[in-house]
Amino acid sequence: QVHVVESGGGLVQPGGSLRLSCAASGSIFSISAMGWYRQGPGQQRELVAAITSGGSTNYADSVKGRFTISRDNAKNTVYLQMNSLKPEETAVYYCKVEGRGGFLLHDFASWGQGTQVTVSS
Repeated sequence: QVHVVESGGGLVQPGGSLRLSCAASGSIFSISAMGWYRQGPGQQRELVAAITSGGSTNYADSVKGRFTISRDNAKNTVYLQMNSLKPEETAVYYCKVEGRGGFLLHDFASWGQGTQVTVSS
């Protein structure tokens, strides 16, 4: 079983910054990709940014140039530095971890419970 825990959310003023963290633990053999998604009120969950084990990154067009995703492979941790935040980016931010683990080395995709980010003055 793989556990995913996010942290770092909170209330920030428009134009401000936040840094989210996500740590994966449990029966993990390898992690292929880690990513951040968000779901605003009444909206579908959408990809914000993702990073592979090799360091390749993918960003939503709306966050390019403002958000930076990074990871510490040794700690099974991924970070999301968010700058110049906008009120419309108020959402629950979720971390998704994909990889291989368990006794039979099966593929997994695990989600965290989410962390609330509120951008408001």
